[in-house]
Amino acid sequence: MDGITRKKELLLEIIKKDVLITGEQQPSFSSNGEKSEEKSWLLDFRNIFLDPQALELIVEIFWHQFEKEYPFQVGGQEIAAIPLLSAIVLHSQKIGKPVNGFFIRKSRKPTGLQKIIEGKLNDEKIILVDDLTNSGGTLLRQAKVLEYAEKKATKAFVLVSFRDENKEILAQKNISLYSLYSLADIGLSIPEKIIQETQKFKLFWRFASPNPAFFLRLGKSSPVLDEEKVYFGADNGCLWALNQNDGTVAWKFEETGYSVSSDKIILSSPAIYKDTVYFGAYDGNVYAINKNTGRLRWKNMDAEFVGSSPAVAPELGILFIGLEFGLFKKQGGLTALDLKTGKKVWDYRMPDFTHCSPAYCPERKVVAVGCNDFYVYLFDAETGKLKWKYRTGGEIKASLVFDVKRNLLLFGSFDKNVYALDIDSGKVKGKFQTKEPIYSTPLVHGDNVYFGSMDKHLYSVNLDSGKLNWHTDCGGRIFAQPQVIEGKIYVGSTSGIMLEIDLLTGKITGHFTTTERITNRIAYNPKTKRFFLPTYANEMYCLKKGNPESYDIN
Repeated sequence: MDGITRKKELLLEIIKKDVLITGEQQPSFSSNGEKSEEKSWLLDFRNIFLDPQALELIVEIFWHQFEKEYPFQVGGQEIAAIPLLSAIVLHSQKIGKPVNGFFIRKSRKPTGLQKIIEGKLNDEKIILVDDLTNSGGTLLRQAKVLEYAEKKATKAFVLVSFRDENKEILAQKNISLYSLYSLADIGLSIPEKIIQETQKFKLFWRFASPNPAFFLRLGKSSPVLDEEKVYFGADNGCLWALNQNDGTVAWKFEETGYSVSSDKIILSSPAIYKDTVYFGAYDGNVYAINKNTGRLRWKNMDAEFVGSSPAVAPELGILFIGLEFGLFKKQGGLTALDLKTGKKVWDYRMPDFTHCSPAYCPERKVVAVGCNDFYVYLFDAETGKLKWKYRTGGEIKASLVFDVKRNLLLFGSFDKNVYALDIDSGKVKGKFQTKEPIYSTPLVHGDNVYFGSMDKHLYSVNLDSGKLNWHTDCGGRIFAQPQVIEGKIYVGSTSGIMLEIDLLTGKITGHFTTTERITNRIAYNPKTKRFFLPTYANEMYCLKKGNPESYDIN
């Protein structure tokens, strides 16, 4: 038996002893607090990543495999890769072959230099390092981050690969995978519940608006479509109109007002009616823009900040939007503006900020909005007369949705509940509690309501019984409203992954990985079959279902 084979056997013994944790030994918990079954298992490499014997064995095996590749640099994603990278870099100096190291953050740092890659990159080939790979998604994300930095990974080193298919998945990105062990080597088989569908979306183009506000880790401006263009606001104060076909700029409109805020941003999602685009901005103005030319039609300057998105009532000739002010105990309100002139039709002041986007119900001629004062308000849409208000246990940040069939108004609150109120009386007809606050607008589809929570789960609840159909772990907090597209449900999370989910079972059937958080809803063009996926970094991805082997990023 040669020396390196013996070292692999010794390391495998350590993994079986200290890394493999079964449900019988120690219970683990999912992100929704559910306790694992006794027959379950997980691999916790953090148990040995500060153990000198284990680290020394890993490093010596690594160098035996890759010494002929020298010179190179090593990188990986926090947290697991950091001790491995440190050990490799330190050993490289000891043997006289120094290598550069860097690590990639799971999400961009919101303060300081706001980096997603920590450390310096040079021009040498890159070897990615990690403890394990299940679906290959983490390694593929790292490869994509490096591509945007105009670098390319060529090889990957992991201690355990769950599936043989990972080599094929990474080979699509021209990355050679080397793994020390398979699950069978440890005496395990992969549970069906953690087998994930491979990425099955093709990227047509990607657009990035300059100067994104990375410190704002919340819902921003969602895209809206017409026949040819996609419209969305950005943190640099621009409303963008991009050609759907190739992502080129058709026009852009830059906010023109003075803001008491130092942040020049557009968080409002635009609304389109006929040939006009309507939106609010943090300069305090509500704008109406010609969607063909990008020229200003009118602006309303009544507010100091506008983070709310407009709701249009075409038959009334009115636009509803939440406004915000710097006044004591009069910090928010709902206003109705004339669609043609922007002049105020009516308004209602509230004691706290009204960042929530109003919802209009044409069948009942009512408009509803939430506020940071914990209340939801319902008004007569034509007159502005308050019909009722209901107090929850937390702020209402996202928008609301009407279910006319059951005469319900549905919304989420920061008190962790989704509420169903009677439209006529405001009385509670039902509520469903999650583990964390809700910053996601519900979606009513058929007899079910779908909504995301900051507990990282997407929920499906039957509207007639109030019972849970299913809940799915999405890997990150959900700010975005889910969307039903071609019989599947789509939602993104702060993990930077857009998931395709089966409506009936909640099973994940596909995904697309970005490098940044996804905090807004997806737009879809049914004629071209294209998806328009935004990130909180003011990026827009144009996707279509298909073979993801060739990504053409413009």
